[in-house]
Amino acid sequence: MEIDLFAGVAVSDLPRAVAWFDRFLGDVESFEPNDVERVWTLSEHRHVYVELQPEHAGHATVTLFVGDYDGFVAAVSRRGIEPELTETYDNGVRKALYRDPDGNEIGVGGAPAGSS
Repeated sequence: MEIDLFAGVAVSDLPRAVAWFDRFLGDVESFEPNDVERVWTLSEHRHVYVELQPEHAGHATVTLFVGDYDGFVAAVSRRGIEPELTETYDNGVRKALYRDPDGNEIGVGGAPAGSS
């Protein structure tokens, strides 16, 4: 069974959210399906989108698990966004927690340092 994943994030100000997610995600394909949404394609069949829904903004929790955690976090930092919190779990899995301008939680996880 083929499945496409669209993880949605409600936002209160679409242009502000688009600017932040563009900086956060870097140079990935994106498209505008309509005048209240923007979609970023992270990999085949895996997308994050923002939607103008001011009444629901600030309550999303999305986690991306990336193959190159250190590279991803460093690239985001170079684009001017720093994590609110970083942690390493007992099993060595690492996580950086970011918040968009509405306070939505965008986590980035990665395998233990040195593992492939």
